[in-house]
Amino acid sequence: MLKLLVGILKGAVIGGAVGYGAFALAQATGFGNPWLTYGLVGLFVGLVVGRPIWTLIRDKEQTSWIAILKAAFGFGVGCGLYALVAKAWNPTWMIADYNVFAWSPTLGGAIGAIYGGFVELDDGIGDDKNAKKPAPKQIAPKK
Repeated sequence: MLKLLVGILKGAVIGGAVGYGAFALAQATGFGNPWLTYGLVGLFVGLVVGRPIWTLIRDKEQTSWIAILKAAFGFGVGCGLYALVAKAWNPTWMIADYNVFAWSPTLGGAIGAIYGGFVELDDGIGDDKNAKKPAPKQIAPKK
């Protein structure tokens, strides 16, 4: 349960940061592409949440392709969740002249939290440190 909450928190922070960066870029230059923004949210969440790419690179028993696949899948998840919210569902909740479900920092944080919780929960399966290892078989000495 704690890993799920940590994943949700990590994903929300990453998603909110990327969403705010996209919002600031759109305010400064006029360039704003929500598909790219929420795809990047999923990509960065896939790289950092769970087992981050830098721990996979250092571990000789693991491969860094795990994080790369999580990131590529996360790009699609970010775009897909954006499509569900903006195109299919299209909710409206206005706070201070901003629609919470259309403002990139809040929607990015929500998408990051959803995917971050999923990734952290998925990576946490099988990492039970309390699991007992089987005792090694003892061989009786010959007489």
